[in-house]
Amino acid sequence: MKTVVVREYARLTTDDVPASLDQATVTPSAFEWLCNLAAGFSRSDASLLHLETRRWLRLDSHVGVIQTPCGTLLEILPKHTPLTDEATAAKARALLVKMLTEALDLPVRTAEAADIAMFRHPLLEWVMRRFVFALDDLVKRGLRFDYQRVEEEERYLRGQLNVVRQMRQPPGRGHIFNIRHDLFLPDRPENRLLKSALMRVCQTTAQPDTWRLAHELAGLFADMPHSVDTRADFRAWRKDRLMAHYAAVRPWCELVLGEHMPLAVRGAVNGISLLFPMEKLFERYVEVRLSKQLPRPYRLKAQARSESLCVHDGADMFQLRPDFLVHDGDKTMLVMDAKWKLLTVADRDNKYGLSQSDFYQMFAYGHKYLGGAGDMVLIYPKTAELDRPLPRFDFSPDLKMWVAPFDLEAGHLKWPVELTMVENGLCQ
Repeated sequence: MKTVVVREYARLTTDDVPASLDQATVTPSAFEWLCNLAAGFSRSDASLLHLETRRWLRLDSHVGVIQTPCGTLLEILPKHTPLTDEATAAKARALLVKMLTEALDLPVRTAEAADIAMFRHPLLEWVMRRFVFALDDLVKRGLRFDYQRVEEEERYLRGQLNVVRQMRQPPGRGHIFNIRHDLFLPDRPENRLLKSALMRVCQTTAQPDTWRLAHELAGLFADMPHSVDTRADFRAWRKDRLMAHYAAVRPWCELVLGEHMPLAVRGAVNGISLLFPMEKLFERYVEVRLSKQLPRPYRLKAQARSESLCVHDGADMFQLRPDFLVHDGDKTMLVMDAKWKLLTVADRDNKYGLSQSDFYQMFAYGHKYLGGAGDMVLIYPKTAELDRPLPRFDFSPDLKMWVAPFDLEAGHLKWPVELTMVENGLCQ
């Protein structure tokens, strides 16, 4: 299996070029498969990559892992710095794992932090490793069995006789009994999903420790059926008290089976593919971290949708959805939006790389959610250039906005010192 490590917006080609995080060489079969995959994404109004020429394509802002049918493993990392050295790839992988752990609320113990930081293998191997460890813990605590009603024909009585079917027996089969009885079996939705995920790990992993433990567990699941409808089985996954010890393994099972992602790679894929839109992942990560940092009485509301841009013929039109609103009771104190983009603060003539459409969007948010008077914040990833908030942007004397950096490593927003909430000493 050939592993290609790149990052967002990297260029891929079939030509022989020097490998880096921003460009790489793939096989012609992998190149063609990626182009076909991108066409399927486009039909779903999503963008995975752009075809530049017949031999070059450029990735979009999705991160994660894609495995092609020919065996090429493409790992796409976040572009959080302009640097392209090997250490940058390790830091980007650790950052991606950290963001996924927070954003998807993955059950990782505190003692596993060092394991996350030092794990040098692709993201896919880390996910499979965590899944088999969680499944091993579950097996030691005991799998849940359930009674299954079985209807069959036997030469002896067992359980309950099915009188109606017995009366309909044709001549010569009166000695065959139609019976119903219950068997205590592990055939339940949760176990079927675990079996399917485990078999996929056995076929995919290249790490000896993961492979050994996965095959040991496969022997215990040998007589258990696979899941034939993963979505239906996930919907039937019980969360009551008796199933509480299954909670830790479910997120990893969803990742392995591709049910935990906004966009999943379907079709003829030999292994597991994990893809996440980086903009959505960044928004979710910021939401989780801000929810933990905001002091009382403030509370964070994500993806508000109570206002629209205009009213037409008595109905709202063009719904406005800011990423975050900060409330103090019933009053909206702050409007915030998160943008996954590296700003070039030194290029002031080019407006720091800020988008005019983003400012129009914030202007509409300010008028609809703040009544044209209040504070707003645009959140961007912290970089060496953007290490403190930019000077204030004034839409009017009463409507103000700041561009503030979010420290991805520390998971902390650098609040503007002029912000009303900061001046009141409630945020730092």
